[in-house]
Amino acid sequence: MNTAAVTSPRSWIPYAALLVVTWGVWGAFSAAPSELYGYPQEMIYVIWAVTMLVPAAVITRGQRIDRRISATVRGLTIGLLGAGGQLLLFHALVIGPAYLVFPIVSVSPAVTVVLAVLLLRERLSVLALAGLGAVLVALVLFGVTSPSEAAGTGPWMPLAVGVCLAWGIQAFLMRAAAVDGVNDATTFLWMTVGGLLLVPVAIAMMGGIPVDAPWQAPVLTAATQLLNAVGALLLVMALSRGRASVVSPVTNALPPVLAILIALVVSPALPSPIGAMAIVLAVGGSTAMVYSDARSADRDRLSARS
Repeated sequence: MNTAAVTSPRSWIPYAALLVVTWGVWGAFSAAPSELYGYPQEMIYVIWAVTMLVPAAVITRGQRIDRRISATVRGLTIGLLGAGGQLLLFHALVIGPAYLVFPIVSVSPAVTVVLAVLLLRERLSVLALAGLGAVLVALVLFGVTSPSEAAGTGPWMPLAVGVCLAWGIQAFLMRAAAVDGVNDATTFLWMTVGGLLLVPVAIAMMGGIPVDAPWQAPVLTAATQLLNAVGALLLVMALSRGRASVVSPVTNALPPVLAILIALVVSPALPSPIGAMAIVLAVGGSTAMVYSDARSADRDRLSARS
C-alpha cells in the first residue's frame, strides 16, 4: 500500500521540483528532432513509449505490484489516457492551428481540480484559488506564445478538447489511485503498458517506421524523451503525496517557465510581453498554491496534536 505517501504533508514538493527540471529541459529541446531532422511526431511517440521502460524498471525493482483488478484497470486507463491524448494532440496539430490548440489543451489542470474537489473532497483556500486562477491564465498565455501555424480544416477543436479532458482525468485518476492505496510502482507500470499498447497505432499513423532518418534523430529523441518519461514517473510520485488540486496546476505551470528560461540562455533574446506575463503569473500563482498547501498541512498537523 501507499498510504504513507498519501498522508505525508509537503512530501510532494521535492518530486514536483525534480519534475519541473526534467520537463523543463525536455520542453526546451523536445522539438529539436523534428526541427533539425524532420523526424515524425509519431516516431517521437514510439521512442517515448519505449523510454518509459527505463523509469518503470527502476520504480518496480523490489516493489510489490498491486494485483487488484481495480488497480490494473485504473493503471491501464491512466496510461491510455496519457498516450491517447498525445496521439490526439499530434493529429490536432496537423489539421488545426497550434496557437489555438495549445491554449485549449493547457486548461487540463482545471479538469483535475474540479474532479478532485467534487469527488475527492479536496479543499482550496482563497489564496490557493487565486493562485490557481493565475496559473490557468499563465498556461493559456504559454499556449498563445507557442509557434503559430496556419489554420487548417477539420475537427481540431473536438480533438483539442479531447486532449484536455484526457490529461485532466489522467492526473485525477493518479491521485485517486494513491488514495485507494495503489503504490507508485503499480500505477507507473500500467502507465508504461498503456503507452506501449498504442505504439502500433502511432506507426500506422505515419505509414510505417521511417528508415531514411539520420542516426542523430532517434538518438536525440531518446535523450529528450527519457526526460519526459522520468517526469511522468515524478508526476505519479508527486500526485500520490499531494493534493491533485494543487500538484496538477503547479506541475503544469512551472516546466514551461524553465523551458523558456533555457531557450533564452541558448538563444539570448527578451521574452515577448505575453511570455513575460505568463512567467510572472506561473511563478506567482504556483508559489501561492504551494504556500497555501504548506500552511494547510501545518494547521492539520497542529490539529492532530491537540
